[in-house]
Amino acid sequence: MTDDKDVLRDVWFGRIPTCFTLYQDEITEREAEPYYLLLPRISYLTLVTDKVKKHFQKVMRQEEVNEIWFEYEGTPLKWHYPIGLLFDLHASNTALPWSITVHFKNFPEKDLLHCHSKDVIEAHFMACIKEADALKHKSQVINEMQKKDHKQLWMGLQNDKFEQFWAINRKLMEYPAEESGFRYIPFRIYQATTERPFIQKLFRPVASGGEVHTLGDLLKDVCPGAISPEDGEQKTQVMIHGIEPMLETPIQWLSEHMSYPDNFLHISIIPRPTD
Repeated sequence: MTDDKDVLRDVWFGRIPTCFTLYQDEITEREAEPYYLLLPRISYLTLVTDKVKKHFQKVMRQEEVNEIWFEYEGTPLKWHYPIGLLFDLHASNTALPWSITVHFKNFPEKDLLHCHSKDVIEAHFMACIKEADALKHKSQVINEMQKKDHKQLWMGLQNDKFEQFWAINRKLMEYPAEESGFRYIPFRIYQATTERPFIQKLFRPVASGGEVHTLGDLLKDVCPGAISPEDGEQKTQVMIHGIEPMLETPIQWLSEHMSYPDNFLHISIIPRPTD
């Protein structure tokens, strides 16, 4: 991969200032103060909220404490989506800190997966990495790694250790010198205005004639309404890690440098602010 290490670092260390408040109908023994945290964009809510859980459990009766879940303006937040994606999709045009409501009751079974331990997050994370490598390298790279390498990827993410993670992840971002990129680009496109979970299909980084495919080419192929609206007025923003990349950016470069640790490019299509 081309080594733009500063970009990799900036992506890794992206943080979202967040204010957690307890849902007003939760029964407490005394008033629950809000809890503030800088959330890592690249991580998962249930991986980094132990302090939040402890803070609010202190004021609750133990019999009232069930599985914790989070909500933003009435929308339950999916823990298996990376935090940065959740913010871009639901809250990117709101004032900071991001205001998240904490619940311990009435788990929304229809909207959220259960997450009883960090093993569940690890299994989900590794499944995504394996799926991404199947697209990029026919699973050859991940299958050649040892179990300790897989563990190092997970521990690097869990403990927020950039060097530890990238020492292994670098191998997943390489491709043979005679080729122009990955076999297919692992990406998922999420639209804030639809109930559909996400769009995912096979897309090569280079056209059959040798032309390099860009982010614009990907969107034209998969989600044309996002960049060329029928009435000519651009009503949406395309966000990755909180920024709007130029549509001319090669999709291979984005895949190498702007993917989340699960090795997928998570792309949000959100309404453009009107003010």
